[in-house]
Amino acid sequence: MRIEEQRRGRWTDEQPRTRWIDQSAFRHRRPDLRLGTRSHRLERAGGTAADRISVRHTVRTSTAEYSLLLNAPEWLGRRGVGEALRDAVAELRAIDLTYGPNQSDSLVSKLRRGEIDPESYPPLADLVDRCAAMRAATDGWFDAWAVPGGFDPGGLLGGWAVERAAARLRTAGVHDYAVLAGADLTVRGRAAHGGPWRVAVHHPTDGHRAPLVLEMTAGAVGTSGVTGRRGHVVDPHTGEPADQLVAATVVGPDLAVADAYATALYAAGPAGLAWFRNGSDYRALFAHRRR
Repeated sequence: MRIEEQRRGRWTDEQPRTRWIDQSAFRHRRPDLRLGTRSHRLERAGGTAADRISVRHTVRTSTAEYSLLLNAPEWLGRRGVGEALRDAVAELRAIDLTYGPNQSDSLVSKLRRGEIDPESYPPLADLVDRCAAMRAATDGWFDAWAVPGGFDPGGLLGGWAVERAAARLRTAGVHDYAVLAGADLTVRGRAAHGGPWRVAVHHPTDGHRAPLVLEMTAGAVGTSGVTGRRGHVVDPHTGEPADQLVAATVVGPDLAVADAYATALYAAGPAGLAWFRNGSDYRALFAHRRR
């Protein structure tokens, strides 16, 4: 349908963040990460600087598979890197158990049944507030309350979990990393080769088309629809499965927000492209019509 090409030169806290590079110049350079296929793919690592510790780890929860790539400073030591990794993995597992709407004893399930108040648990209150903010930002096309069964933050929860795990890494002293979940990712800093993370975002429906390549030092890519499951996103205004697009991909500073925008864009179709105008820090990379 179209690729949104609004190119804001600056985001708020770290420069540069994302750069659309000359695709022909990238032809002979291997990307670090690939997105947009049925599952994310990590390319074979190149050389690692002598003063860095490079680590790759994959963890599965009941709902997702996550890959963590750490390019940590040598002064942190392997023990320190291991502790940072364990802390981030523990956060991902804890969010799956504590907030997953499919877990009958999770806080989200208890909230749906009216057994608790979100203000009693600060992370839950943050999750609810983010869902409310995205409902407003998308004119109601992302609506965690317009789901059968009640409040369901699923379109935002995965990105929120990744960002919280990434925050654990930064707290532990790891500021160069990538965390991936399916066709979503968040990155910060530099890859093992010393340059920005090179991310190849594949077209959601045309496997023969050359990927769009980004260089990123801070930011996120959120996608809805590439799993191939139809009906997994509901039009909140009608309650019927959304069926206009096959996939929607959004890039921006925070994965929870990018994920929510991608879910809303998938539901709204072309009308949702208006959200990314007027100086938004988020933009649509792909919004492809269903044939």
